[in-house]
Amino acid sequence: MDLKIGDIQETALITLAIRASETDRPNARIKDFKAKEIIDTLGVDVSQYDPFMSHEGVVARTIMYSNQLQELIKQYPDALCINLGCGFDDKFVQVDNGEIVWYDVDLPDIMSVRRKIYQDRERCIMRDGSALESDWTKGLPKRSTTIVVMEGVLEYFTKEQVTTCLNMLCDSFEHGFLLAELHHPILGKNTQHHDAVKHTNAQFHWGTKSGKEYLDLEPRMSLVSERSYNEEMRKYSIRAKLFAFFLPFLNNRLAVYKW
Repeated sequence: MDLKIGDIQETALITLAIRASETDRPNARIKDFKAKEIIDTLGVDVSQYDPFMSHEGVVARTIMYSNQLQELIKQYPDALCINLGCGFDDKFVQVDNGEIVWYDVDLPDIMSVRRKIYQDRERCIMRDGSALESDWTKGLPKRSTTIVVMEGVLEYFTKEQVTTCLNMLCDSFEHGFLLAELHHPILGKNTQHHDAVKHTNAQFHWGTKSGKEYLDLEPRMSLVSERSYNEEMRKYSIRAKLFAFFLPFLNNRLAVYKW
């Protein structure tokens, strides 16, 4: 694997570093050997991207996304699944039931690096594309239901960009579900205080107090569920329990939408 540190976006390094370090733990809650391989290949100190609260948050969201995906795939076993803004994540191996068709989609510069790490597999295909444009949706196989995953993506969008993305999804796919990571407006104004993202050049943008705010942007969608990462995080440490108790609204959430 011919990778250099400049090949990997800084925000992607956060999730890679956390998934790799969790994989190394004796009682790992998640295992991602590809993330470990990438971090080992880079051969650099990524400890600044792996502080405690971000570590717990990434582990929690990984578990929650996987569980939610598996639940939907049980209901729609032949769904078309799209990881939009996939970065270097490989959710397909976590949830494949032998029937789904899966597309990993991200911007061309990211996908060019991803292709150094992964190869297209049967029913798991990489495609260049933007969450703000619909060109990449042309020619995708027709399935009765589409499941779109957007993890660690929408919090970096402005309100206008979120609107464009939601409209594009509803225009491009007749019926579907969106799994979206949401954040509170306070976080959008305080990127510099985030324990991991502050070490990058990334900037949080528009946040919501409730997932219902997305419905004003795209009325064709309905909110199925919305759950804080606190639900998973507080299972594992006193510190996370205290965070959930005193600042319950500040953690990110997994929202599921249907159209």
